Amino acid sequence: MRTRRRHLLLIATGGALSALIVAVLLQRTIMPNPIAQFASSALAVFGIRTAEEPPFEVVDRVDAVEIRRYGPRFAAETTVDANDNKAMNEAFFTLAGYIFGGNRQKRDIAMTAPVASESGEAMAMTAPAAMERGQHSGLTMRFFLPAEITPVNAPEPNDTRVRLIEVPEETVATLRFTGTWGAAAINARKQELVAKLLDTRWSPLGEPFTQFYDPPFTIPFLRRNEVAVRVNRL
Repeated sequence: MRTRRRHLLLIATGGALSALIVAVLLQRTIMPNPIAQFASSALAVFGIRTAEEPPFEVVDRVDAVEIRRYGPRFAAETTVDANDNKAMNEAFFTLAGYIFGGNRQKRDIAMTAPVASESGEAMAMTAPAAMERGQHSGLTMRFFLPAEITPVNAPEPNDTRVRLIEVPEETVATLRFTGTWGAAAINARKQELVAKLLDTRWSPLGEPFTQFYDPPFTIPFLRRNEVAVRVNRL
């Protein structure tokens, strides 16, 4: 098993290096946008990320858990009244439609990472639509928008299911893992995260949620996945 895994890792490394060379060459030449997107996708297969990520400060560590302080962010989110894989796909493609030109200005917006999703009540601690979103249940998915997109210049969604929200500063505990996105694996990681916070200075606020940094076609053992929960310092 270990030999097979090492062999796959060598293949992945070779492929990633090839894709990286292509990406560098594309940056030095004037190439059509679809080719640049293809290069980014090729890198993503091997877990190499080119997408913008929200900045954060690591304020503490508890074993494998990282405690992060995020500043205010701006995001697009949607809620689907279900919690299965079909709901995740529907939420993802609804938000993807918005950033890939499904807005009044027909503007393409760069994809960022991570993609956050949460079951149960819609994500808490956001403004200005907190009261409206409190009426939702099911699965809520959120795309964080690039730093250049603000409430002032954000394109207006064509789809009324897409909400643009301001996310205030928050402290989040995260536990990183690779591999499958199956419900059993994710639930086990959520339980592990909460257990690691017991008898520490950090108290969970609400239920854990997930953050995915890679697309479905990334090699599973090269994926960056996280379970996270908002926390308060005791």
